[in-house]
Amino acid sequence: MCDAADIAVIGLTGQSGAGKTTVCRVFEEKGFAIINADKIARQIMEKGMPCLAELTECFGNDILQEDGTLNRHKLADIVFSDKEKLKQLNAISYPYITSEILNKIKKLSDEKCKYVLLDAPTLFESRADDFCNLIISVTATEKNRTARIAQRDGITAEQIKKRFSSQHTERFFINHSDFIIKNNKSVDELIEKSKEVAEKIKEYYNAEETQ
Repeated sequence: MCDAADIAVIGLTGQSGAGKTTVCRVFEEKGFAIINADKIARQIMEKGMPCLAELTECFGNDILQEDGTLNRHKLADIVFSDKEKLKQLNAISYPYITSEILNKIKKLSDEKCKYVLLDAPTLFESRADDFCNLIISVTATEKNRTARIAQRDGITAEQIKKRFSSQHTERFFINHSDFIIKNNKSVDELIEKSKEVAEKIKEYYNAEETQ
């Protein structure tokens, strides 16, 4: 749990292709400050950053493009094909990501922000759940997730299968979350479910303040 005073940090995670982006947008509209772990991961792997230097030392110059920036597709092909290499990637990158997340939480707390949504696909793997007050997971059937990812990312069914094999099962998310949002129907229904959860969380913390 986060030690920052008077701030509720809500972790948002779930299965790839389940619809976290839509849920995140709803929470932002409901007044939650957003910390996007994927954006942080991109920033800490930019050219000239210490994290990229460590990754290059570990995986070789093949993961770099001609201009010295990270070839993300190449790195993804490597780590999603070998679980040990994925562990190496995580061991290098997670400390940098976690440090930046905590810096952002501290800054938002200093700015008197009340609610923060930490959008982190690898929330549990990075142990960022340790500083969350509540956790929301978004899930969907494999069929629905496969179709969404294929349309969104333009990758093959084999690449999608490799990505899924490196992630937690729906049962894991159900067992480790305070709220589960299932997204197997329409976008409108997902939005309504997300609004309900956002309101419940705000009501809970507002009630705590008045006690």
